[in-house]
Amino acid sequence: MSDTQAQFAVLRQTADSAVVAAIERLIAEGHDRDLNRINLLDFSTRTGLDQEKVISSFLHASRLGLFDLSWNVLCPGCGGVLDAHATLKSLRHDDYNCALCAVGYEASVDELVEVAFTVSPRVRRIAAHDPNTLPIWEYVRQMFWSSGIDLDEGSLSRLLNEVTLEALELPPGEKAILSLQLPNQFIIVFEPVTHSAQFFDIQGEPTTERQQFSIVFNKLQAPTGTTVLRPGPLRLTLENQADVRVLPAVWIAGDALHELLGKRKPVLTAKRMLTNQTFRDVYKADNLNIDQRLKITSLTFLFTDLKGSTALYERVGDLVAFDLVRAHFHALLEIISSEKGAVVKTIGDAVMATFIRPEHALAAALRMRSAMAALNVQRDTEDLIVKIGIHEGPCLAVMLNERQDYFGQTVNIAARVQSLSTSQEIHITGPVIDSPAVATILEREAIKPIQKEAALRGIADKIVVYEIR
Repeated sequence: MSDTQAQFAVLRQTADSAVVAAIERLIAEGHDRDLNRINLLDFSTRTGLDQEKVISSFLHASRLGLFDLSWNVLCPGCGGVLDAHATLKSLRHDDYNCALCAVGYEASVDELVEVAFTVSPRVRRIAAHDPNTLPIWEYVRQMFWSSGIDLDEGSLSRLLNEVTLEALELPPGEKAILSLQLPNQFIIVFEPVTHSAQFFDIQGEPTTERQQFSIVFNKLQAPTGTTVLRPGPLRLTLENQADVRVLPAVWIAGDALHELLGKRKPVLTAKRMLTNQTFRDVYKADNLNIDQRLKITSLTFLFTDLKGSTALYERVGDLVAFDLVRAHFHALLEIISSEKGAVVKTIGDAVMATFIRPEHALAAALRMRSAMAALNVQRDTEDLIVKIGIHEGPCLAVMLNERQDYFGQTVNIAARVQSLSTSQEIHITGPVIDSPAVATILEREAIKPIQKEAALRGIADKIVVYEIR
């Protein structure tokens, strides 16, 4: 049995069988391009497989060595990959600059960091494993643009025919001279390997005199500049002083380019990955450095606590109480995972969980309450009463006690909101109830939350909360 066959044999024991079969077909039959920076959400759509099962299966496959994970910092403007990392540990704190868009961005893990999967070279060798050998347009498509740019064959043909005036491969130390006829449009000379660009604002009366301009490519990533030229002939000198080949292209920055860049597919974000239970279980503390602080602009937190657990131990004894508490944990953790959430930690009889969107947290909370009622009937008891609080807001992803955790006022408020419950109520905050998807759930379940003001310990001002009785 080969190493790959052995890896798949192990994978079948931990991952969904249909997804494993689809992965095997992809590796065996897929085009090289299909195996580089695989977009799991797109893969799920194309195969008709459940997103969560796809993500979980690829994570297990990656841990076994079938795929390599990459965390790619994206430009929200053009969808270009500004930097690629094997782990989140190497993500920089400073801004990332996109030469094509001439804008800088802070790498928020909400939407600006995608998680993609590339087949391991030990499993199947593909062209992208040696990107400096890729043809120019495959490099642009596979290495510069993210898995979220929908650059199919038709779009690529349009890029070549309607957008590109000239493009070439320039080896290290080489020089090239291009003769161009400049139209009365904005022009970009973009080089994807060094992430550099030069803008030409073509305006004024046309000229027959040859204009001249020189561009030097190196690894310094000099700031993007803009030069005003007139419509007419241009002698453009390009010199490569980098130690790798460069791939400069002269593009017309018009409607066709903007339409191509606007064709986007959803991507698997770092935020969603950090809030995935399989990722937390499989990769544990491998994702962040102890001193790293990653900003998340919006995350939903759910806190639970078991009411009267101390009295429960005294009343029914340690063994019975332990069995009840364990059954309660099993039910809660299963619900959290199935509603696209992840358990951050358990504290005594309490649970802290995260969800990408508030409607998933509310759906989980309602199911938790029903599950506790069912357990009480099954165990002929009334002891399992769970208090639940939900809040949404910005936070920091950090490492605490060798575990990926979250820090900030949003976390504090979510924990305090849970403490408002005295029986089986669920308390949610304004940002949660303002979500249209949450409103849909409340209407469907005929739930009318009760609005009230509450003073939370450690929070200066009273906040408005909503009680779901």
